[in-house]
Amino acid sequence: MDPIVLTGLAFASSLVVSWIVYPKVIPIFKKLNVNQTVSEYALDEFKEKPITPTLGGVVFVIISVIIAVIFNGFTFTSTAYNLCLMAFIGYALLGFIDDYKIIKEGKNDGLKPIEKLILQFLIAGIFYYFYQKSAVSTIQIFPSDILIDLGIFYAVFVLLMFIATTNAVNITDGMDGLSGGTSFIALGAFLFFAIRQQEWSVAILISSLMGALVGYLKNNMKPAKIIMGDCGSHALGGLMAALAMVLKIELLLIVIGGVFVWETASVALQIAAVKTIKRRIFKYTPIHYSFILSGYREQAIVLMFYAVGLICAIAAIILGVI
Repeated sequence: MDPIVLTGLAFASSLVVSWIVYPKVIPIFKKLNVNQTVSEYALDEFKEKPITPTLGGVVFVIISVIIAVIFNGFTFTSTAYNLCLMAFIGYALLGFIDDYKIIKEGKNDGLKPIEKLILQFLIAGIFYYFYQKSAVSTIQIFPSDILIDLGIFYAVFVLLMFIATTNAVNITDGMDGLSGGTSFIALGAFLFFAIRQQEWSVAILISSLMGALVGYLKNNMKPAKIIMGDCGSHALGGLMAALAMVLKIELLLIVIGGVFVWETASVALQIAAVKTIKRRIFKYTPIHYSFILSGYREQAIVLMFYAVGLICAIAAIILGVI
């Protein structure tokens, strides 16, 4: 069958399955009290939201992996595909451990920051061990043909990509539909590059995840019936970092994930400002909360971030093609 058709069918199948599964698992999660308490750092109006079941990410990870494996004919001959699966599942498991601890303890602490960081580095290190056997240490400066060989520093670069991306997607997951929708848009850009490079097994994995995200977003848009949790945000971030590497568009990840960069930068700048000049430069961080304090409605902010994400995705495609 034509690979484009297979990619499209993988998307459609994943969408249908997720559309059916989510309404069935949400009541189960509610009965099991699979809930996540709101962070103490959230705005007051978000603390007043009804308790919402978490582990929505577990569902779209499982669905997308199963559909991808089926439509790839249960074959694992593509190194790029295997590496992406490794990162996707590895970071999903890390996020699940964090979610489980949050659910069990009934508070939003989860793993200690140092524990989470160590595990993030460990998974990234395992990925790099297998990745470096087939990878080159050069990165391209788009839109030019300039290549820079990082040599031994490429390993450090890879580790930082994973840490930054997984945490950036996690930081963005603060409003109904925000992280899931912006991730869907970003994955669309990665799908373009996978198809352009004829990495069909990778394209099928991406399209399977995008289809599952549609089913998730149907139940995550305001008012959210379920949230993705750390399992979902870590899996999405880990996969996007892996995709940027196997498709050799490492620096374009910064453009594709412009929304995530913006969110993370706002937190970093706020912390730096408080520690140096003893004052805030934003009303609240992550930056999406600043818009709430400026009088914008949550749905309007989410749509604005979607628009910014779409612009970033299109810009990355243009930079990668010209």
